Amino acid sequence: MIETKKLSRIYSQGKFDVKAVDEISSTFKKGEFTSVVGPSGSGKTTFLNCVGGLDKPTGGEVIIDGESLNKLSSTEIIQYRLKNIGFVFQAYNLIPVLSARENIEMIMLLQGANDKIRRERTDELLNQVGLYDMRNRRPSELSGGQQQRVAVARALASKPKFILADEPTANLDTSSTSNLLDIMNKLNENEKITFIFSTHDQRVIDRARRVLTLEDGKIVSDKKK
Repeated sequence: MIETKKLSRIYSQGKFDVKAVDEISSTFKKGEFTSVVGPSGSGKTTFLNCVGGLDKPTGGEVIIDGESLNKLSSTEIIQYRLKNIGFVFQAYNLIPVLSARENIEMIMLLQGANDKIRRERTDELLNQVGLYDMRNRRPSELSGGQQQRVAVARALASKPKFILADEPTANLDTSSTSNLLDIMNKLNENEKITFIFSTHDQRVIDRARRVLTLEDGKIVSDKKK
């Protein structure tokens, strides 16, 4: 379970302070499939970054499975992310000189997994996202939708409890978006992985079972379907 308690993130812009996230308190239970929505500048990405430990809150705290991220050192947060949280970004963030297989294996390499475990897990994930036949292609040799599927497989490589996805479909066409959401929905239902998306995409919102709406860094609506 993920819990935020009066979570805040303030940025200084010259003489002014901007509250990107303004005392958000919320809970995400295991197996949820949630979209965090709102206009540009509403705090969606900053909220996800704070939840995932990529950004340090100015106030409040993030508690994951009873453990406050505030109590962890920078090194401990990195290790916690590596083991528990998968990230999917709008820009894919694949390493261009590595193949699809190597991009997926990278997380497990950082975890110290041996060759056999890395190869078996990578093959399993490539099959899940329908890209086994393209395993040796580099990102530049894949379409946008295929690259994003590699990014999802990479996020899943460590068998995380949570997937945080920041505008994962923003650069995808309708067919690629549908395929990607089918994969994520299946993983959510079969493996009970918790998915939290920040998105403007109505196609993602329609698939979500919970929609959390932010405006000016605050929750203005929290609806379950």
